[in-house]
Amino acid sequence: MDISLNKTQRDIAKEARRFLKKECPMEFVKEMCEDERGFTEDIWKKMTDMDWMAMRIPESHGGMGMDQMDLNMVLEEMGRAVFPGPFFSTILLAAEAIMASGSDEQKDRYLPGIADGNLRGTLAVNEPDGGADTGYIHMAARAEGDDFVLTGTKISVPDAHVADVLICAARTESGNDPNKGITLFLVDPAEPGVSVSLLPTMDGTRKLCVVEFKGVRLSKESILGERHHGWGTLKQVLQRAQIGLSAECVGGAERVMEIATDYAKIRIQFNQPIGTFQAVKHRCAQMYLEAESARSLLYWGAWAQDHGDEKEAAIAASAAKSYCSETFTHNASSAIQILGGTGFTLESEVHFYLKRAKGNEMALGDPAFHREQVMGLLQTNGIDK
Repeated sequence: MDISLNKTQRDIAKEARRFLKKECPMEFVKEMCEDERGFTEDIWKKMTDMDWMAMRIPESHGGMGMDQMDLNMVLEEMGRAVFPGPFFSTILLAAEAIMASGSDEQKDRYLPGIADGNLRGTLAVNEPDGGADTGYIHMAARAEGDDFVLTGTKISVPDAHVADVLICAARTESGNDPNKGITLFLVDPAEPGVSVSLLPTMDGTRKLCVVEFKGVRLSKESILGERHHGWGTLKQVLQRAQIGLSAECVGGAERVMEIATDYAKIRIQFNQPIGTFQAVKHRCAQMYLEAESARSLLYWGAWAQDHGDEKEAAIAASAAKSYCSETFTHNASSAIQILGGTGFTLESEVHFYLKRAKGNEMALGDPAFHREQVMGLLQTNGIDK
């Protein structure tokens, strides 16, 4: 296993940092927090011109066919910039699902549009009673002849208000086992019976929605993958998304550490910088240690998605999501403690990181859920050495 970065990946990270420093300063982030859409078409086009939308799309469908680690270079920098907008939902959720199990016709229909920036999508999984369990899917898709009728509610659906296609996980067979009876459907948000509304959230940099399906009739051509066997695809997509979210967390954790240490060098108390005080020095050192530890776990997780076996990929995704998201929250909280009251002001940027950190911590399964997943996988399957 080699998780060191190659020249291409280092170049991607360098260009992404340069681009986001110019196009996504904190003033832009603050503006997008107040904007209902949460992004602008101008920055979306510029990102398309950078080929970010095409990175994971196969070359046969207008993309570049790159690995998870390559995409992570961009996502880390997005985490450093607290980047708003539907990039994550489109690339890590919708595109991955279509690539994993779409028919040739479905791939031809959607993937080129995603790669060239003309189509945005998202994945609707979470339900009101599901909590952190990503496998809790009870929303019904009732068969009526050759059609299916979707009825139910999905919550915390990222960027559904600007999506051109929704991928909805629904139950086509009764039961509680996620391995049986779950089917993925491609849904046009403009279909009769679909309603999308924004959720009020703490983190304004990522828009979450409630999507209600009231007797939405879909043809069998809307099924993504195999009927009743959508969990395999969904699990794979969620694992890659968990790694992508972990990359954001590592970038954010590193950035708040830099903000805190820079502040500790210039903030004077008792005629000396507060960075000379042992308690502050130790806190900054701990932030650095945790950020670097999280990066190592992240890179293993990214490698495992492309090169590891199924067991290792699942364990690595849950381990990375649990540790990296908690590290981001710890570092953001520590940064606010070092900055003191100024960290909470609107003029400061640190509280935006803390809000994103808390949102990332809860998304796609919270740390407690993922620790249980790791424990269960190790007990039942172990891991190849």
